[in-house]
Amino acid sequence: METFAEFLAGIDDPSQRERTEEVLTWINNKYPNLKAEIKWNQPMFTDHGTFIIGFSVSKKHLAVAPENVTITHVEEDIVKAGYEYTKGLIRIPWKGPFDYSLLEKIIEFNIWDKANCSTFWRK
Repeated sequence: METFAEFLAGIDDPSQRERTEEVLTWINNKYPNLKAEIKWNQPMFTDHGTFIIGFSVSKKHLAVAPENVTITHVEEDIVKAGYEYTKGLIRIPWKGPFDYSLLEKIIEFNIWDKANCSTFWRK
């Protein structure tokens, strides 16, 4: 997780830093084939040069950005989890449980759907 060390060190709130590190470590361990990167000052994971998932931190939540197509694909699960979302990101509150099964669905879908993608973002 050396790739994310500087980013994590920049999170002032210790509990937010811990949760963010926990999520990033979970992905890194579950999907060792994904490349951990920092782009646009945000942690993200890519596969064969294409974006899979990214994150950003705010005062009230950890934002998960999987691309619009993916949010539409898992929208029902987002609603069931009780998370707020827009077409571009999912807001996961710092307080309360983190739905790793939803994160897994997001990542699995993007890996599958972008298997033959040759660009960073979907066209």
